[in-house]
Amino acid sequence: MTRKVSNFSDLIQRVTASCLLHPLADTRYDSSCEKDDKFLYESEPNKDADDDEEDEEDGEEDEEDEIDDYDEGKMVSLKALGEKKVKQMESLLEEVFEAVSTMKRAYVSLQGAHCPWDPEKMRVADVAVVAELRKLGVLREKFRRRQGVDDKGRRRKVRRRPTASLKEVVAPYEAVVEELKREVKAKDLEVHSLKEKLDNVVTLSSNGGGGNGKKVGRSQSRRKLGISQIQAIAAAPSPELFETAMLQVREASKSFTSLLLSLMHNAHWDITAAVRSIESATATATATKDNYNPSAITIAGSIVSAHHAKYALESYISRKFFQGFDHETFYMDGSLSSLLNPDQFRRDCFTQYHDMKSMDPTELLGILPSCHFGKFCSQKYLAIVHPKMEESLFGNLEQHRQVSTGSHPRSQFYNEFLGVAKAVWLLHLLAFSLNPAPSQFEASRGAEFHPQYMESVVRFSGGRVPAGQIVGFPVSPGFKLGNGSVVKARVYLIARA
Repeated sequence: MTRKVSNFSDLIQRVTASCLLHPLADTRYDSSCEKDDKFLYESEPNKDADDDEEDEEDGEEDEEDEIDDYDEGKMVSLKALGEKKVKQMESLLEEVFEAVSTMKRAYVSLQGAHCPWDPEKMRVADVAVVAELRKLGVLREKFRRRQGVDDKGRRRKVRRRPTASLKEVVAPYEAVVEELKREVKAKDLEVHSLKEKLDNVVTLSSNGGGGNGKKVGRSQSRRKLGISQIQAIAAAPSPELFETAMLQVREASKSFTSLLLSLMHNAHWDITAAVRSIESATATATATKDNYNPSAITIAGSIVSAHHAKYALESYISRKFFQGFDHETFYMDGSLSSLLNPDQFRRDCFTQYHDMKSMDPTELLGILPSCHFGKFCSQKYLAIVHPKMEESLFGNLEQHRQVSTGSHPRSQFYNEFLGVAKAVWLLHLLAFSLNPAPSQFEASRGAEFHPQYMESVVRFSGGRVPAGQIVGFPVSPGFKLGNGSVVKARVYLIARA
């Protein structure tokens, strides 16, 4: 029995061997011839080989058909997988867009809660913004997980940071919380100090004598101090209330100075030249006030170091704001109410102080832009912010134009300015509510340092001012109150040499 053909090359070898052994030219048909019988017998395997070759070709065609069917099925499955992925991505994008839109609406509500100030609305809007931010973080992680799956459904080995998104979302809020904690701590210290002063005032007012009776009266007054007594004292002007208002003026002035200085840096100002100009103006103003030659106290070059430029800028702002402070209307008109009817004028000033203390200056000026406070703001803004300064900082004179026409801009810069203006205006109302009114004083450039009346804005090592220090320039004025206490003037000190 012939050997079965295993492959196509084996078939070729067998056919070739048969042709060489039995050439077709010598073959003749004879039924009795053994040779012919042998030939027929030998040629029979060749016939089987041909049949096997045909079977092989048919098998190869079937195999090619199977491969084509497999490839076509694979393409269909890949196409279906691709369509599924596209649908998943479209669904994910729709969720992202919806979350962004919702967050945008929540953020607009958060901004709207600032003006007018609505703490409850702000809290709700803040929660909504945080919730949408977290939802976006979840969607991002969802997208990353889908990207981590290959075309065959196998998960790639991708290094993930599952808590990164949450940290990124929470980090800004943690910073804000820390800042609020610091502010609360400062306010607590201020409240504690005011409570101690209030206790002392109540003790002194409830005690007529001294000695041991004074100590007993003090302890008893502290135990008996009630809410009605606190409200009664807070409802009347007092030197302690004036000191608190002066602290608020300083804080607002520092905030506005920092903003103005940052804008100068962004506008690429020469801060040293600006400080030198402020020092020169301070020296000239001091010389004019005290009637002596300013060259006698002028120091070559700038006396302020680069990181102390804020004090020179704050001095400039404070001098402009407190100009005319001794007059009942900052010399905006010729009113003499404080002289004609002093008692009524004091009551009116304290009533205005109480009414305006809790008001947003932006809202007030939006309703009454031409009131006395509005005129005060316009006058001081035009005195502090020169047109060239505004054009350099903002690239236009839009705010200057609005203020000149009696309007009040709704910009961050002008809002910071209104914070200082309101604090100074409230201090002015309190000053004219007290009887006697506080007397204002200012340290002169080149004067000796007196710790009883002056306070250095620069902190020295050890907490004590070294000997031989004189006033480089005044930063903010001081006040002597009717009860004998002193609100110290803030000064920038330099060495005498």
